[in-house]
Amino acid sequence: MIKQFNASRARLRRHRHIRRHLAGTSSRPRLNVFRSGQHIYAQIIDDVTGMTLVAASSLDENLQNFKSAQPIVRAAFPKEGPAEVEAEAVAVAARASGEAAPVKGKGAKVEKSAKSDKSAKPQAKGGKPGTQVKTVLPAAQKGEKKTPKEALAPIADNRKVALAHEVGKLVAQRAKEKGVTRVVFDRGGYAYHGRVAALAEGAREVGLDF
Repeated sequence: MIKQFNASRARLRRHRHIRRHLAGTSSRPRLNVFRSGQHIYAQIIDDVTGMTLVAASSLDENLQNFKSAQPIVRAAFPKEGPAEVEAEAVAVAARASGEAAPVKGKGAKVEKSAKSDKSAKPQAKGGKPGTQVKTVLPAAQKGEKKTPKEALAPIADNRKVALAHEVGKLVAQRAKEKGVTRVVFDRGGYAYHGRVAALAEGAREVGLDF
């Protein structure tokens, strides 16, 4: 029988593993996050007394008429596909080595075959190849590591993500009114991405330290 993957059960298992070494105290309570398909909830809990100090969610009255900001203008991706990009890289390498760049279209095949018939020398047995030049493609460069806020920029115009950001701000404001400035972050077994990351970054913006 094929064992089926249960995402909810796997999240609860991860959360239990996190909670083994993560607990809130009176001086530094725990900021817990729970998200459903439509909404997100945040609570600041003192695990010593078992009390919830403050809470906020996307169902809060203050966020009922929330509207996300204008969509972020993204840079347009090049229209060329992988084949065109690779052809351009080959052309650049050919120019660097002094060879003529291959022509696009049907003429490229004809030119290649004609060149191979005339200039290519047959390889002797046990000898070195003739005048063939090895084409070296430019090495791929790794981009700079993004901060959590920069990583959220491409999805910041999503309404759920923007709403989660506001929930983080709201719970942080209520925590500061109660005198709480430092917390431990309990992501509830979710990946630190999307709405969960947006809520955490919103709480940090207001001044909550974790």
